[in-house]
Amino acid sequence: MHPLPRLAGLAALLITLSGGTQAAVPDALSGPAPAWQPVNSPQAVSTACQQNLGQARAALKRLQRLPGDAQWLRAQDSFAARLEDWAYRLAFLAHVHPDKAVRSAAEACELRWNGFFSSLAQDAALYRAARQVQPADETDRLLLKNLLQDFVDAGVNLPKAQRARAKQLNDRIAELGQQFDRHIRDANVRVPFTVAELQGVPEAVWKDAKRDAQGRVQLGVDYPTYGPLMQLAESATARERMWRAKTDEGGAANLKLLAEITRLRKDYAQLLGAGSWAEFVTRRRMAESPAKAEAFLGEVKAAVQARELKEIEELRQAKADHLGQPLAQVRLDRWDVSFYTERVRQARYSVDQEAFRQYFPPQESLQFTLRLVEKLMGVRYQRVEAAAWHPEVQTYAVTDAATGAPLGSLWVDLYPREGKYNHAAVWGLRGVSTDLQRQPQAALVVNFDRKGLTLDELETLLHELGHAVHNNLSRTRHVQQAGTNVLRDFVEAPSQMLEDWVYDKRVLALMAEVCPSCKPVPDALLDKAVAARRFGQGVADSRQHLYASYDLALYGPRPQDPLALWAQMEGATPLGHVAGTMFPAGFSHIAGGYSAGYYGYLWSKVVASDMRTAFGADKLDAAVGRRYRDTVLAQGSQRTPQQLVKDFLGRDFNAKAFFDDLAR
Repeated sequence: MHPLPRLAGLAALLITLSGGTQAAVPDALSGPAPAWQPVNSPQAVSTACQQNLGQARAALKRLQRLPGDAQWLRAQDSFAARLEDWAYRLAFLAHVHPDKAVRSAAEACELRWNGFFSSLAQDAALYRAARQVQPADETDRLLLKNLLQDFVDAGVNLPKAQRARAKQLNDRIAELGQQFDRHIRDANVRVPFTVAELQGVPEAVWKDAKRDAQGRVQLGVDYPTYGPLMQLAESATARERMWRAKTDEGGAANLKLLAEITRLRKDYAQLLGAGSWAEFVTRRRMAESPAKAEAFLGEVKAAVQARELKEIEELRQAKADHLGQPLAQVRLDRWDVSFYTERVRQARYSVDQEAFRQYFPPQESLQFTLRLVEKLMGVRYQRVEAAAWHPEVQTYAVTDAATGAPLGSLWVDLYPREGKYNHAAVWGLRGVSTDLQRQPQAALVVNFDRKGLTLDELETLLHELGHAVHNNLSRTRHVQQAGTNVLRDFVEAPSQMLEDWVYDKRVLALMAEVCPSCKPVPDALLDKAVAARRFGQGVADSRQHLYASYDLALYGPRPQDPLALWAQMEGATPLGHVAGTMFPAGFSHIAGGYSAGYYGYLWSKVVASDMRTAFGADKLDAAVGRRYRDTVLAQGSQRTPQQLVKDFLGRDFNAKAFFDDLAR
């Protein structure tokens, strides 16, 4: 999930109230999302940005005049909906538009909106009105509680000078985070390799790549290229060079940015009375405090440590056998892990991830995941011809299967290109509101090989689609509670829950419904893949533990140099730290919206594992799927995460399934 600039819980629209009479809701606010308006020049972005900000300021003035009566909350939420429409699409262009000049203009626009949002969150008139509102029910109470806390967290109660300082810090942090992302996205890193160095890597990965003057193949560090090379290149030197290029993504400039970001976030937290940024963030999460998050991570570490060490020894043995060297003389390097994990899986289970590409063409794989959601949750996806930011982007209308009622829309951007966001993410561009009869919209952005997906990549696709489904199937009264507007340490759970579905034979049989000509995955191969999947999980979970622990430590009460802290913490792990590398320079999660929240990936996994138990052996149980849609996805943050899961499972959630899985 990729967070756009936060509305600070406060946002925008044109509903005006006069004498207690509500004005009509504009058509663009309600109904389906407006069609994409092509923006093909930086001037067009700047003009639209200026016009939209002007409308937002005018709408804000109208909202400021309203009393804090029974109508205020609806007017404020309508205001929030309009802000989505005015701001989000323009900001989104910075991540996907093919023209660098347009991306730069979108970044500039995003900064202007961030300034507007930070001022909005300190608006004393809105805060006074919000404090006067008497919520009608629990849904309104939760929204109002979060709104008031957002005002306080923005510094609305601070003295004038400190309030101005809070805004200055917030605006500067947003600017630095944008620079951090840009350094990664626009670096266009290319690593040269001779054909001999690419032995073992499928020719399809590199044959169409550009060559330099010496005839060497120029490969990027995008995942469709990086993954196969790290798993399959026989040359350790080639793997090391690729690994270093990826690990140093962002460069020394990003280390400086991250150092400033962490310092400013600490200053911001202390200005608001918190001892650290981690304390400031977690107090409004499921974890409630850094101490509870750290205690949870300690339990995870205890559960996976022995398995990690065992797997490392197995990988060392595989390397020794491969090189014909005594085990005592063999050291496992970080660029060896993927390669020897794949070799062990192939030797032990006869599983080659690359072999799955023949079964999962990209377009058909997308259709398969959509079909799965259709059957499980009672919806329909229909592709429609519509303009978008790139000719290859696909547009889907989402409707209820039983009633035909429109539910929302989805954009899908499948393939890599220069300047595009180079991971996998979903942007919630428009939230639902049943009160406003407003339909949601999401954009799914991935970077897959045109020749097919591995089983791991199919899992990634389904994970990301899970975020889009959360957006599209939400049915909240208020837009600010819609879809993925939930606590950050819960937001991954609905997507993580679905990941196991791609390893189920009955589920994979759905591929035949969307692609009769596609070869089915042999049952024996899938059985081996399921068994092979578990090997390497100890190393992977320990790595996630390291990322989460580093994030909390970096944003703890003591000032830390990002690289020195990383070298210390990574150095304490079994594989150690590689001197001269700078992984934090590319760790965009903690420079951005997941700061002091990366632990949420593991925390959410606890919730996901428990929710998955409701399906038992039948992952196509439509009755359970519909109950999940209604009790979890449809509710957004109208209820707490704990209540959502209790409504679905009929009991409080627990960590048994998660830790049982780690112990297997």
